Amino acid sequence: MDTGRNDLLGELASDAALERSDFLVQSTDQLRRFLDHHKERIAVLGGLTLIDDEPDYLSIAPDLTFRSRSRFQDELTGEWISETEVIESAAELVELYNPADIYAAFGEAAREAAGMSPEPTASADLLETAGISTEETLGISGEDPYAAAADSWAAGQGQEAPLDADDDEQAAHRLYDLALEYQEGSQRSEAHLLEQFEGMAANLVSVIGDLVIVDDDDERLVLTANGKFRAEVVPEDSEGIWRNLETADELVEFYDPTDVFGDLADALAEAYPSVAPELAGEDAAEGDAADGDGDGDDGAADASEDEPTA
Repeated sequence: MDTGRNDLLGELASDAALERSDFLVQSTDQLRRFLDHHKERIAVLGGLTLIDDEPDYLSIAPDLTFRSRSRFQDELTGEWISETEVIESAAELVELYNPADIYAAFGEAAREAAGMSPEPTASADLLETAGISTEETLGISGEDPYAAAADSWAAGQGQEAPLDADDDEQAAHRLYDLALEYQEGSQRSEAHLLEQFEGMAANLVSVIGDLVIVDDDDERLVLTANGKFRAEVVPEDSEGIWRNLETADELVEFYDPTDVFGDLADALAEAYPSVAPELAGEDAAEGDAADGDGDGDDGAADASEDEPTA
């Protein structure tokens, strides 16, 4: 195999791992600021149930720890078992959940606590349909509140003074508003992260050619030879109609950059074992173990065949 080609693939895999780590650090810092910003409101509300969709469950307690429920099938009994896990830090949470989904969950939970009917977060008239007055928003006069918050966060500006509320309903309204702002900021940050990676990887992937990252019945994700991520997915409500995702903004609607970079590194390691020899060694060891078991069975079968028959 061409050594130069392997070097390029190794650099690409290494960059993907670094970008993933950087994304997790940034997402953790952002979520920690969000929680610190609202710790008093969350305490007043007595915590919030963020996700309650069997079997998925996520809630936040007044002390800012999270409860997550997982469900799995016992291989021995075949029974389904549910386990509740305490997640004590923002770093643990962003390893398990897409940050954009976390903020969306805060927004929906706040709406429900405030007695408001669900509204799509992409509504052009979101403030009006949510019944939130201009005075209650966090934006600067004359600016889109969500875009301003997203740009402020993406630029790494300092955190503003914590907001206050007179009662739990007002706290829920303002928490909902801020959750949407941070969701938008998170999505913009994720899209920017993908664009940064595309710029750095363009020359490398042009030598390698198209790399298929995911190829399933309902999705296909490729890093193309021109250095751009492209995907095709079948959204749940599309009645089987495929949708093309050609921009970073479209990709982050369906993909978490953490997963994209991790899956890309895995695809490279599988296609070119030399870029991750430690993984190739593990696979070889597993294969040898499986062959050893098979040889034992064959030997027993051969011995049985050699026995004289009555």
